[in-house]
Amino acid sequence: MADLVLRNGAVFTVDAARSWATGVAVCDGRIVAVARDDHELKEWIDPKTEVMSLDGRLVLPGFQDAHIHPPTAGLDLMRCNLHGCDDRASYLETIAAYADQHPDEAWVLGGGWAMDAFPGGTPTRQDLDRIVPDRPVFLVNRDGHGAWVNSRALAEANVDAATADPRDGRIERGIDGAPAGTLQEGAMGLVQRVIPADTVADYERGLKVAQDYLLSLGITAWQDADVNQQTEAAYRSLAGRGELIARVVGALWWERSAGEEQIEELMERRERGPVGRFRPTSVKMMLDGVAENFTASMLDPYLGPDGTATSNRGIDFIDPELLPRYVTRLDAEGFQVHFHAIGDRAVRNALDAVEAARLANGWSDARHHISHIQVIARDDLPRFRQLGVVANGQPFWAVYEGYQTELTIPFLGPERSAGQYPFRSLLRHGATLAFGSDWSVSTPNPLLEIETAVRRISPHHRNKEPFFPDERVSLADAIAAFTAGSAYVNHLDEETGSIEVGKAADLVVLDRNIFEDEAIGDAIVTATIVAGKVAFGSGV
Repeated sequence: MADLVLRNGAVFTVDAARSWATGVAVCDGRIVAVARDDHELKEWIDPKTEVMSLDGRLVLPGFQDAHIHPPTAGLDLMRCNLHGCDDRASYLETIAAYADQHPDEAWVLGGGWAMDAFPGGTPTRQDLDRIVPDRPVFLVNRDGHGAWVNSRALAEANVDAATADPRDGRIERGIDGAPAGTLQEGAMGLVQRVIPADTVADYERGLKVAQDYLLSLGITAWQDADVNQQTEAAYRSLAGRGELIARVVGALWWERSAGEEQIEELMERRERGPVGRFRPTSVKMMLDGVAENFTASMLDPYLGPDGTATSNRGIDFIDPELLPRYVTRLDAEGFQVHFHAIGDRAVRNALDAVEAARLANGWSDARHHISHIQVIARDDLPRFRQLGVVANGQPFWAVYEGYQTELTIPFLGPERSAGQYPFRSLLRHGATLAFGSDWSVSTPNPLLEIETAVRRISPHHRNKEPFFPDERVSLADAIAAFTAGSAYVNHLDEETGSIEVGKAADLVVLDRNIFEDEAIGDAIVTATIVAGKVAFGSGV
């Protein structure tokens, strides 16, 4: 008999036929029946069976986030969290209040500020100096590619007008050459090296906070896109105690300042084996920066303010000449490679590297994937299918907001801009599409992300025009990308990602049928079920 039965609902199974059902029966954590009629469920119910009557509400496979950073995002929630602010004044007010409420903290740490709230996307140290003059401040922006610092932080790190820009970053400067207060990309490390390091215990606390939040959003699995030694230890600790409820693939961080010699260490870390629901089987390679600060790697130069081409094509964080050799070796050793690639040159570099691995090693089931994929050259769209590379998109960014209208579109020009986040084109070319959030860069709420993919309009500003609407995808395809597509990336597709007999009962119940409501992002998760057990809510 079943332990749990969900009946009288609308069940979108996300199976190969995209079929519908009315109920599901679960026994010992697995799906034992998918009913097209509730009468089929009667044989599974006895007095001990927990029965959820859904009254027409929607059941989906548990959401899976293919690119996310829970330990650090959880810490952000516990620190100076600027994600709820949207302009310079509110940022400064929040920072001042946090500093006043935490007088014993040696550093004011946190982040979540948006570049488009400041002229040129670069806040100044003078603003921070006025409100926190006595302690160093280090606040990472929403996309994680820049930091806002005060004068005390720069002094602690001995960063001044004479400090050279690192190869993989840029110090924003005033007219006199002195640091202005914004550090881009690798330049953040100039100050980060003097900040007291987060401990494994810190990351455990952050991970617990993050997991509770993600479960409340219906997320039952994810791929952590930046697992270092400390965050790996935090995952292993929680998983070893049975406290890691979600299924997690860890993408071990590739140090871009090192080379092929680090592969041995990555193999040693992987060979420690999985523990509980944590598996460290992927490697994250960050190939470029972001378009807003002109560090995304582009085939053609960025435009200047006058619309003419500059000499800047962005930054390749990993030497494109060496990348194919690295990826070929990782592929041969059985690693999945998780690429960060924003610009079209970075995307091409990733595809070229996978092609080299295919030629050298033959076809494998590594399921390499390229995340972000903001700009893709048209000739490269079919290569995702040809090379078996998964397109890992973050749909919440595909909207007309300040970061686009002020910091991106004018400097990419109309042709490249119109091809941003080409999700529908990738599907038309046969690519497997997976979705993630990159939280804490943007919301981890899959329903907000899905609405954005379907409408290409921000759920927070629904009266705006759609962002290049030809790249909208159907609701069914968007849900599939956040369930079956991400399960495929995580090598969990035999277990999860769809509602089918024999699979693990990882399910989410919504308070409404989003196929009947355009305001998809307004839906609320009423229950999250992992392996047949309710991990959030009640479902009733």
